[in-house]
Amino acid sequence: MQAIDIMTPNVVCVGPDANVRDIAQMLLEHRISAVPVVDDERRVLGIVSEGDLMRRVKDETGDNRSWWLSLFSAGKDAGAYIKSHGRKAHEIMTPNPLTVEENAPLHTIARLLEKHHIKRVPVVRDGKLVGIVSRANLLQGIANAVVAPTQSPADDRSIREAILKEIDSNTGVRTESFSVIVDGGAVEIWGLVESAEQKQAVTVAAENTQGVKSVENHLGMMPRGAGYF
Repeated sequence: MQAIDIMTPNVVCVGPDANVRDIAQMLLEHRISAVPVVDDERRVLGIVSEGDLMRRVKDETGDNRSWWLSLFSAGKDAGAYIKSHGRKAHEIMTPNPLTVEENAPLHTIARLLEKHHIKRVPVVRDGKLVGIVSRANLLQGIANAVVAPTQSPADDRSIREAILKEIDSNTGVRTESFSVIVDGGAVEIWGLVESAEQKQAVTVAAENTQGVKSVENHLGMMPRGAGYF
């Protein structure tokens, strides 16, 4: 399996001038924990995570840095000031994040996340954003890959794309909040939707896709506005 087989393809992203308040609302609305910051050509400039926003709130309520660390800094920290007071995505984002190509194998992605202590990595094709792989995506992919596939990865990818297209086009369910993994025609779906009806719609869409042999729907339910992951 490669990044393209497990990534979330419909990535919610923002431009460098996106407002911080709008980004926070976006995280809540889509139940996600980070958004890539991209330019007009969808090249990844940075990432704004819930940690960046929480750190901003923490900084605004008082400087919690250890007193002895301040002994090693000369004067005020301009970078920290920008992070805690900036109002635009490019001012608070983590710039130049690590990325992987869509053909990156799972073990490479796992090592990257572990080595750099990160929770997610954008997936690019020709330098442009096409998806994102989180730790959850990776674990689901590894668990699903235990059984040897009975058909080619290309067939599974076609099935996966067809399922996501059907869901995105005809059910009204947001595909950015869950992931679909196909291995040998066996489909597993993980993530969150807003209702039992949406969960069932996703199952029906998968079952009606040509080439699907079985469907396991592990989707949980969280009403809109109840929080995010």
